[in-house]
Amino acid sequence: MSDSSEYTPPKVWIWNKANGGRFATTNRPTAGATHDKELPVGQHPMQLYSLGTPNGQKVTIMLEELLALGHSGAEYDAWLIKIGDGDQFGSGFVSINPNSKIPALMDRSGPEPIRVFESGAILMHLAEKFGVFLPADAAPRAECLSWLFWQMGSAPYLGGGFGHFYAYAPTKIEYAIDRFAMETKRQLDVLDRRLAESMFLAGDDYTIADIAVWPWYGGLAKGLLYGGGDFLSVQDYKYVQRWADTIAERPAVKRGRIVNRLQGDPANQLHERHDAGDFETKTQDKVLAGI
Repeated sequence: MSDSSEYTPPKVWIWNKANGGRFATTNRPTAGATHDKELPVGQHPMQLYSLGTPNGQKVTIMLEELLALGHSGAEYDAWLIKIGDGDQFGSGFVSINPNSKIPALMDRSGPEPIRVFESGAILMHLAEKFGVFLPADAAPRAECLSWLFWQMGSAPYLGGGFGHFYAYAPTKIEYAIDRFAMETKRQLDVLDRRLAESMFLAGDDYTIADIAVWPWYGGLAKGLLYGGGDFLSVQDYKYVQRWADTIAERPAVKRGRIVNRLQGDPANQLHERHDAGDFETKTQDKVLAGI
């Protein structure tokens, strides 16, 4: 691979698998299924096909928050999609999410299944379905949705930008790391200034905006992403730290962030089917994800 300072883009780009680095076996410039594979379907209203990445955690945290409030209609089967193995390119998964990204949800609670893909869309679907975590009044609703969409637009700079070039790229490129570190710190400052004004992103109440932002920026603030906490001086963002700690202590957040997780202590990896009954006793059918 050429040094970035020596690279001159060709007139027409040609895909070179060898340039893919850590993700060379799964990244490709075309869409669609690469193989036939049907998805499993369980007995619960919500069928989630995902992985315990920040985007995946958003949905399992949301489902766990709904269950904690007693919404039995949020019971779900969490099916593991190993994106490193290319599960997201199976025909069954692509039929739910043509973009081949986790998470993907099939809402089977009604007469006809409803597919929902993109994590922000899933959060909105669930919030509107169950009438919680999304304000009804116009002003707080607008604030909530603004921060939700802020996350959807900003996180690619953190994950695909800073995270990729700092942690995953096959070569360290100073310009790329500096560019995305600067933008990530700017985003942290945006959050810090907002959280200096209010307890949560949309105001006094915890909403889907917090559920969406926390796995990315709360995780970064607590040193859980890319090993980049010291590099970015995340401790300097004191209001983000306060907010991140507050949300991390929620039982549903603790539970949701380990579903379909593949890294860390196996005791903190959970692939679980929820059963009816008391929320605190829904552990009888758990299966550790493992790798």
